[in-house]
Amino acid sequence: MCKKSFSQKHHLNDHKHIHTREKPYHCEICGKSFFTSTALNTHKRIHTGEKPYHCDICGKSFSHKSSLSKHRSIHTGERPYHCEICGKSFSQKNDLNLHIRIHTGEKPYHCDICGKSFSTSRTLSTHKHILTRERPYHCEICGKSFFTSSALNTHKRIHTGEKPYHCDICGKSFSHSSSFSNHRNIHTGERPCLCQICGKSFTNKSKLKRHIYIHTGEKPHCCNICGKSFSQKNDLNKHIRIHTGEKPFHCDI
Repeated sequence: MCKKSFSQKHHLNDHKHIHTREKPYHCEICGKSFFTSTALNTHKRIHTGEKPYHCDICGKSFSHKSSLSKHRSIHTGERPYHCEICGKSFSQKNDLNLHIRIHTGEKPYHCDICGKSFSTSRTLSTHKHILTRERPYHCEICGKSFFTSSALNTHKRIHTGEKPYHCDICGKSFSHSSSFSNHRNIHTGERPCLCQICGKSFTNKSKLKRHIYIHTGEKPHCCNICGKSFSQKNDLNKHIRIHTGEKPFHCDI
């Protein structure tokens, strides 16, 4: 028994669905099911595009109250929730709870198709879409489809040109939170991505991945003209000029 109490009977009934795993609320558009009517109504905003929560600082709108709360921390820079294990800070308590699972190894969400386990419900949902090849999130501008709503929202910025992530040090703006995070590391000098082989650290995962090729000898970038392979894409681009004869650097003297 969890002994949780509620002021409204329908809240209790919805809560019980979590224990019974019953999902009686169904989206008539995509068929997805939910434990509570509130969760269903929130989900429907993906289809309708409704964004009832507005930032009073920059005017940006959001479909979820939690998304607005997370967005506000971009303006304030506040990160009040700290991991006691590694010291990393977060603007949202839920983000801290998810982060802690990296340390504990907890993976409470299980795929009923293949049995694989995940630390978050979102990664489980994305995993299932990949297994079934289902791409339920569609761009109404170009028709491209995506596995997750976040991938769709990020894609839409190609059309809108929106860059919601702003660096308060140099003023540069970014369309992706990952690009913003990587950029911020340049200012702070933080290198959170550590090579487990030699101990060298990097500002972002893509640089670490390229570095690891030095250790593994992997050369994933192949010339489609002569077949020669390279560990770095930049080296492949330079090599291709041998075949094309391109000389893009001109002396202006």
